[in-house]
Amino acid sequence: MEDEIIKEEETEQTTTTQWIQDNLRIIISILIVVAIAGGIYSYSNRGEEVNPSEQEVAQEESTEATDVTKVTESTPATEVAQVASSQETENSFIETAGKGDGTTHLARRALANYLEKNQDSTLTAEHKIYIEDYLRKNVSHKGGIYVGTSIEFNNSLIQDAITKSKTLNEKQLTNLHKYAVRVPSLS
Repeated sequence: MEDEIIKEEETEQTTTTQWIQDNLRIIISILIVVAIAGGIYSYSNRGEEVNPSEQEVAQEESTEATDVTKVTESTPATEVAQVASSQETENSFIETAGKGDGTTHLARRALANYLEKNQDSTLTAEHKIYIEDYLRKNVSHKGGIYVGTSIEFNNSLIQDAITKSKTLNEKQLTNLHKYAVRVPSLS
């Protein structure tokens, strides 16, 4: 009786082994498809990251801003709604980071809010790229930008950036064009 049980188990094992050998290509193909699908899913669900080329735009002589900008770190991202917000004070715009925002995004929003109140039809997309980069570089922020991080952009700092952007020569504006086309919202 024990011999029959052992033979039955060996037969089942041989059958299983034979089936795996016969279907090895199909099994490997399925595993490859699952791995690729998992990779695509993982890649598509990553958080939006700031495009480094978008941040490294204008080649500007370093000047220190005389305006004081304040940065406050607030509560961790898990405790804050993941929605960006803007607040206007008498002399500044305070931009709060949402999911995927970086310093450039906050500077872009501050400039857009400023230009809503103080329209300037002479500014091109290239000028705006320069201005947001100028603002980003002249904010005294240390550390990363997280959901809930607030940065205050003084109106005088924004006006200084606008004034400096209008002194750009044609070669500099041409250089900035390649970055401006990547941000259609600036047009």
